[in-house]
Amino acid sequence: MADLVEIFKAYDVRGVVPDQLDEPTAQLIGAAFAAEVDAPRVVMGHDMRASSPGLAAAFAEGVRDTGADVTMIGLASTDELYFTSGHLGLPGAMITASHNPARYNGIKLCRAGAVAMAAETGLRAIRDRVASQTPASPLDCSRLGAPQLRVAQRSSPERPTSQRRGALDHLDVLADYASHLHSLVSVRGRRLHVVVDAGNGMAGHTVPAVFADLDVELSRLYFELDGTFPHHQANPLEPANLADLRHAVVAGDADLGLAYDGDADRCFAVDERGEVVSPSALTALIAIRMLAVEPGARIIHNLITSRSVPETIDRHGGIPVRTRVGHSLIKATMAETDAAFGGEHSGHFYFRDFWYADSGMLAALHLLAAVAESPEPVSGLLADLDPYVASGEVNSEVADTGRVIDRVREEYGGRTDIQLDSLDGLTVCSERWWFNVRASNTEPVLRLNVEADTDETMVDIRDQVLALMRRPP
Repeated sequence: MADLVEIFKAYDVRGVVPDQLDEPTAQLIGAAFAAEVDAPRVVMGHDMRASSPGLAAAFAEGVRDTGADVTMIGLASTDELYFTSGHLGLPGAMITASHNPARYNGIKLCRAGAVAMAAETGLRAIRDRVASQTPASPLDCSRLGAPQLRVAQRSSPERPTSQRRGALDHLDVLADYASHLHSLVSVRGRRLHVVVDAGNGMAGHTVPAVFADLDVELSRLYFELDGTFPHHQANPLEPANLADLRHAVVAGDADLGLAYDGDADRCFAVDERGEVVSPSALTALIAIRMLAVEPGARIIHNLITSRSVPETIDRHGGIPVRTRVGHSLIKATMAETDAAFGGEHSGHFYFRDFWYADSGMLAALHLLAAVAESPEPVSGLLADLDPYVASGEVNSEVADTGRVIDRVREEYGGRTDIQLDSLDGLTVCSERWWFNVRASNTEPVLRLNVEADTDETMVDIRDQVLALMRRPP
């Protein structure tokens, strides 16, 4: 059970392969997932990591052990898996470790209709089911086109002869996925030159299909599917991983650049000057587009997106809805409020017309459409949507996260010019700046985000709060 606690995270399953996550464990998780969702069929996809085909085959065997059928879509981005889950009305499993290094792998799970599954909404129950199961026997998954599994001999009770064995079929959904995205966003106007850094991840699989019908000159960086990530980690949230893209955009005189993470559900952008576009600015831009079609719509933003996001939503007649950080929380709030769109600081963008799921590709199409329709470059288009200075997320390891948050609350509480709230950790707001301190879900770490009207003010507030957080007890 202790080992399972290590790999079952707040929103997915993730660990080092094979030390923490191996094929027998994946088979047990597959059986537990099928039992939890109690559906006649499960849809599955996997990314390009070397361990992914074997883990996918093992997970599928676990599902079939329960009598449920499996539809395998093969190599896919996570939002392609969400599309399939939503389109077919089936629960889904995606074998991926997203932006993590090559030695990791994991499993993202959803209920039918791409409904998110988190610890409180099924993951913990699946973990408990796995803990009570008997380890599976060796598998023969060669018929899936996966490498022969290297699984130690283990015994298991004979399956009752009365239980039906689940079937397996294969389905190619890439063309349908691309067609659905184009039905939601039409890119028309001037021809664009776009550089895309796929990071050797699944964008190398999906971008050619989605971009094929666009009037775009596409320059490709690292489109070869390679789970060893030979050029840089597929994590565009880290500035160093955007260096090649920024250089290529400027050197090629491109209109903009796009970067995706390993499973291609997140998208980051670079303007024509090679400057990184804030995900908050992109959230504000897409919100404007949504409100032009649906005046008065609700738009979701988490509490550490820029202050410019709710300001933009208000200015364009929408209703901003503030939420805690976390994709399952945002998806649930979107469904509860019937919100048209939601954005996070981390590059996740959620769409009602995409089953409230996140799609970096759909966000990219909105950006391309906005730029193609405008005579202005990307920097001009976004100039008024990014007026503040942000620190980015700064992590501090602390022994007692609750006590440190209380210390910060005591320092800033009681002032008439300061507002405090505890929606997610502690948020402290003044007229010229705000900051949020919140605890990690998985480790003794506090995460600090600061935003201010000037760089000098941001640095001053950031350093004051960090000194307070890191002060010895």
